[in-house]
Amino acid sequence: MIQMELHTSNLYPHLIQGIEKSDSIYILSSFIMKSGVTLIYESLKKASQRGADIKICTGDYLYITSPDALEKLLTIDGIEIRMFRTNNRSFHPKAYLFRSEKEGFIVIGSSNLSQSALQTGVEWNLSLSKSIDSEVYEQAFMEFMDVFYHEQTISINGETIQLYQAEYEDNHKKLSTSLGDDIAEKEISTVHGELESSIEITPHDVQVEALKCLQESLDEGYQRSMVVMATGLGKTYLSAFFAKSFSKVLFIAHREEILRQAERSFKKVDDTLSTGLYFGKNKEKDCDVLFASIQTLSMKHHLTSFSSNAFDLIIVDEFHHAAANSYRKVIEYFQPKFLLGMTATPDRLDGANIYALCDNNVAFQMHFLEAIEKGFLVPFHYVGVYDDIDYSKIRVVGGKYDSDQLEAVQIQENMAQKIFQAWEKHRQSRTIGFCSSIRQADFLTDFFNKNDVRAVSLHSRSASRQNAIESLEAREIDIIFTVDLFNEGVDIPLVDTLLFVRPTESISVFTQQIGRGLRLAEGKQYCQIIDLIGNYRNLDAKLCLFNKMTGEPKKIYEPIVPELCEFELETKAIDIIKYYKKPLNNRLIESYYDVKRELGRRPTYLETHLYGREDASKYKKEWGSFAEFLLAENELNNNEKDIVKTYSPILQDIEKTVMNKSYKMVLLLSMLERGKDRWAHPITAEVATPIFMEYLMKVPYRRKIDEISNNEETVTKLIYNMPMSKWSGSSKGIFELKGNQFYVKGYAELGTKELYQMVKEICEYRLHLYFEKKADK
Repeated sequence: MIQMELHTSNLYPHLIQGIEKSDSIYILSSFIMKSGVTLIYESLKKASQRGADIKICTGDYLYITSPDALEKLLTIDGIEIRMFRTNNRSFHPKAYLFRSEKEGFIVIGSSNLSQSALQTGVEWNLSLSKSIDSEVYEQAFMEFMDVFYHEQTISINGETIQLYQAEYEDNHKKLSTSLGDDIAEKEISTVHGELESSIEITPHDVQVEALKCLQESLDEGYQRSMVVMATGLGKTYLSAFFAKSFSKVLFIAHREEILRQAERSFKKVDDTLSTGLYFGKNKEKDCDVLFASIQTLSMKHHLTSFSSNAFDLIIVDEFHHAAANSYRKVIEYFQPKFLLGMTATPDRLDGANIYALCDNNVAFQMHFLEAIEKGFLVPFHYVGVYDDIDYSKIRVVGGKYDSDQLEAVQIQENMAQKIFQAWEKHRQSRTIGFCSSIRQADFLTDFFNKNDVRAVSLHSRSASRQNAIESLEAREIDIIFTVDLFNEGVDIPLVDTLLFVRPTESISVFTQQIGRGLRLAEGKQYCQIIDLIGNYRNLDAKLCLFNKMTGEPKKIYEPIVPELCEFELETKAIDIIKYYKKPLNNRLIESYYDVKRELGRRPTYLETHLYGREDASKYKKEWGSFAEFLLAENELNNNEKDIVKTYSPILQDIEKTVMNKSYKMVLLLSMLERGKDRWAHPITAEVATPIFMEYLMKVPYRRKIDEISNNEETVTKLIYNMPMSKWSGSSKGIFELKGNQFYVKGYAELGTKELYQMVKEICEYRLHLYFEKKADK
């Protein structure tokens, strides 16, 4: 039975009742004040202690949200807080969503999270109490999740609070703000479109090879695997062919159109399959293959409605997203017979490393350059056009350029004229232009239209995506300017020109956008890429994508491209690359602090590798060791500083010792397992043997890469003859072997928690890196 009630004052006791009764507590408030947090803090803390799922989303509009309020909320264990970066766009939602096992309670109205709004102010709020199977209730939860994980939100942690605090203080110095009723609310919306793809549904050569490799992974005992295939090679159909061997399948993606398109592909491969959708109003569980959105599935009440072994096969599309908390939660919950991750962009250049999520088992990979060489994608003709914007003067917030400052220099007539002239010179018949913002897309659309070019702007506030696509295909329009709508899940094979009028901040997104133009189509000979080249972040990493040789080219402006491809840079563009190419240590420092802001704390060596843009092995090349980098950046406390200064030879030797096998680090791992007091003390090969055998034989990819005997005596001899003897002989007296005892010289003085933690971080990093590289090969 539905109960509806109007609250014109003192909403507070109703919220407390909702918090105390609920397993899921979701709060969406346009701003948050410390006075409001204080009112509900103890109730939220108790809810967290009983395992409730607590998510709070607020905004930075007019910088009203109090940094102190956010800091207080962060002291509650397990709470998730995100902030909508409004870019001065009105952001006024107020909603409180509660859910228990059987009941739901919603409050939507005018009250933000402040003491006056919850207790003494004149506010109007409407509450609904109803059963959890209510359609409206489920819709409210889904809308919340769309906002919570919106691309404009950032995770709130100790690091991002510091960034917001600086903005907050700067803003409040310039003006005093008040929240007026005349600020119009605007709806956060998305445009959904569908595009039917006509791909041959019998496996082509690449898919056949990939299926063979996946079967080998199954036969070898792997439970997880990743397939890396360039956009246009048919990852979805590949997964449908692979799924034939499993009886119950879950397909996960982050957008509804991807799920609907995947469902159609699976039905084309096998029309006897029963399929179901699990997002929005669709909750169809009784089927062979279930297509679920990560936003829905990651909600606690939805996730736990499935048994952990409900599926034999789980397929995660666009697997590069899987490092996000929502994906990790789902992946860790389910226990399928096999998990398959699929992506075109797995690399670490601008996001979290995802190899670890598939046990470092890359069953098959074919990047877009190889696919071009083998004729599965069309060649590209790349031209880099000089961009005279000085990006070094634009503030970077949360790893991205400040949108207001970026727009201010992009929305200029002379800039639009330069873009138009480059497009006119190099374009072919159908173009997608990738923009930084809605305002830039609209501005360029107007400029092109005034110059008698048929252009449309396509984004979350514009007209039907499908109509625009059909008009472009029919050549009724010449160019679509868009903002991140064509990154994933949409195929327009006839597109033959790509125009990039934005700085490349994400290498992953840039790679996907390139894929939009490389698909084969009748009459299409190549894809023309027109790209603005300026002194922006990740410029060098982007240009290296076009080099078919391994490693960075000596001159990043002269990559070796596949046959039939062309690569050309304007002279001024080459000059800017030469002049503005950042020294390596600057890039490493930036990468480290990006990771620190994301995690909200000092990252470990391994985390710096997994989540950073740069190759973490370069820290030791530039600073001697990762610990010495932290010392140089003043990231260590006084005790840690003393440790690094005193014991840098030990740390450097552990970082730099040659590893043809994993054995040295597994030996060190055996020593570390004894704890901080005894880690450096003498150890025998006999004591290390059980740990060696468990570590190297338990996990399939380790067993395959560094196979050892299952005979204990043989392993003991191996440990003595290889890691112990070789390391003691090459470490210049740091590690010693006397009789059958292996130890660190001066071990009696090395039992500090700081040194132990530093050594442990190096060991974990080097083991992970060793198997990652071997698995990749």
